[in-house]
Amino acid sequence: MRGPVRWVLWDVKDTLLKVRRSVGEQYCVEAERVGLKLPVADVETAFRQAYRQRSQLFHNYGRAQGMCSQRWWTGLVKDTFVQCGVNDSAVLDRLASNLYHNFCGAENWEVFSDSNGTLKICSALGLKQGVVSNFDKRLENILKECGLLTHFSFLLTSEEAGVAKPDPDIFSQALVRCGIPASSVAHVGDHYVNDYLTSRSMGIQGFLLDRQNSLGHLDIPPQHRLQSLEELPARLQQEID
Repeated sequence: MRGPVRWVLWDVKDTLLKVRRSVGEQYCVEAERVGLKLPVADVETAFRQAYRQRSQLFHNYGRAQGMCSQRWWTGLVKDTFVQCGVNDSAVLDRLASNLYHNFCGAENWEVFSDSNGTLKICSALGLKQGVVSNFDKRLENILKECGLLTHFSFLLTSEEAGVAKPDPDIFSQALVRCGIPASSVAHVGDHYVNDYLTSRSMGIQGFLLDRQNSLGHLDIPPQHRLQSLEELPARLQQEID
């Protein structure tokens, strides 16, 4: 028997906030600061390829191999620029360090217009809130600088948890922190597998955020879909199957 929702768990990237510009654009801005002029499209392609390769070799920031997220990300930045023909080790070190720290705060992140208001309403309804995100240790400072941190009772990143969505164990760890049955917990995210299917498999009331209405082909009950976070508070007060 499902009880009333008492906790809301949140995904972060592309749910509450997004990168301000494309990775290619932001990497090229930093490259220009060290005197390099690179095509945005080439850098974007190189980044996607490097990210895919590094994620396969060193899943979840290389935790299983004893790697930290900063080392993982700086290695990814270097791999990206090497593919674009940058071979000067001092320049690569500088680019990697600068970009890692640039993404530590609000400069390169944009909060969605419906995020802060929805979080405030959920708090006003007496709901406690937490984060379950495939993110690294920079998340706390990012949320702080973006003005969102105070809404959350806890943050659980994949780096801290040691597992990443869609591994259900990250949700198991979050439920321990909530201290209540899964049936009284909701989760909101934009990824069909990582957020919606995995949370639902744990008995959590999962909602799929589909801002662009691009996931209509998926077999999801309409009451589990959100096109805006502003729809969430009313949904949480309804009886949902």
